[in-house]
Amino acid sequence: MTQTVVITGASAGIGRATARAFGARGADVVLLARGRAGLDAAAREVEEAGGRALAIPTDVADHHAVEAAAKTAVRAFGRIDVWVNVGFASVFAPFTEITAAEYERVTQVSYLGFVNGTRAALVQMMPHDRGTIVQVGSALGERSIPLQSAYCGAKHAINGFTSSLRTELMHQGSGIRVTVVQMPAVNTPQFSWVLSRLKRRPQPVPPIYQPEVAAAAVVYAADHPGRRRYVVGTSTTATLLANKIAPGLLDRYLARTGYDSQQTGEAADEHRPTNLWRPVDDDADHGAHGPFDKQSRRRDPQLWASRHPALTAALAAGGVSAVTALGARARKRR
Repeated sequence: MTQTVVITGASAGIGRATARAFGARGADVVLLARGRAGLDAAAREVEEAGGRALAIPTDVADHHAVEAAAKTAVRAFGRIDVWVNVGFASVFAPFTEITAAEYERVTQVSYLGFVNGTRAALVQMMPHDRGTIVQVGSALGERSIPLQSAYCGAKHAINGFTSSLRTELMHQGSGIRVTVVQMPAVNTPQFSWVLSRLKRRPQPVPPIYQPEVAAAAVVYAADHPGRRRYVVGTSTTATLLANKIAPGLLDRYLARTGYDSQQTGEAADEHRPTNLWRPVDDDADHGAHGPFDKQSRRRDPQLWASRHPALTAALAAGGVSAVTALGARARKRR
C-alpha cells in the first residue's frame, strides 16, 4: 500500500533530502514550506524519484495554515501515514543581541511549528488510530551551545513536548507512534540564509554530515517508530555522553571553543538575504545541500549502530570484557 507522507521544511536541507528518499520508495509526498521555487523543485525531485508530490506553500508558525494543509493532503491522497516535522528558523548571535521579536519568531517556527504539525497530524490520524510522527531534533536539543540560544531552547522544548505527548498516547492505548531523531551538524542551506550577527560567516560545528545521512535516519525511524529516540552521528553520541558525564567541563569547553567553531574564516556578508521573516527560496531554488560539500560526510557508523542497538551493546560489552581481561593479564605479569 502506498504511503502518504507529509514533510515540513521540505524545500531544502533535511526535509528536501527526506522527501526524495520517500519518493524513491514510491510514496505520496506532501511538501510544506514557504519558498515556492524550493517547493516546486522538491516536488519535481520526488516525482523523478518515483513518487507523487503535492506542494503546499505553508508557514508552519500559522496553525490555521498547517491544519488546512493537512486537510488538503487527505483530500488528495486519502490519509496521512507519516508526518515529519523538520521546518525551523534560527538566529546566530549572543542572546543579548537578539531582539524580542526575533526570539519569538524563532520559537514560533522552530518549536510551535512542530506543535502545530503534530496537532494537525493527530487530527487526521486519530480517527484511524494509526500513523507515525517523526520529530527531527538535534544534538542541540540535548546539549546547548553558545550563539544559538533561541534554536537550542526550541529543540529542548520539542523533547519535553514529545515526551509528554508520547505518554498520553500510551495512556489512551493509541496506535499512533511518535519518535525523535537527534541530528548532528548537517550541510544545509540554512547557513547561507540564517539571520546572523556574527563577524564571520556561520558554519555547522564540525564534523558535518550530508542531509542524505539525516534523511536515511528519518526514513528508518518512520519505519521503526517504537523507539523513543534515535541518535544520528558519532559526534552526537559523543556530545550526549560528555554532557552526561561532565556537563560543567563541557560548559567551559564550549565557552572557549563554541564561538570560533561556528564561524568560517571569511568575513560576514552584511547584505545577504535572510529567511527569518520571508523565504529566500521563493524565486530561486537552493537545493538540499549547503556550501560545505567538501567537508561533509556521506556516511557514519552511528547510523548502523542506531539500527542494531542489541548487537552494538553486545559488541561494546565484548570490547569491555576483552580490555578487562587484557588488563588482568598485564597485572599478573607484573
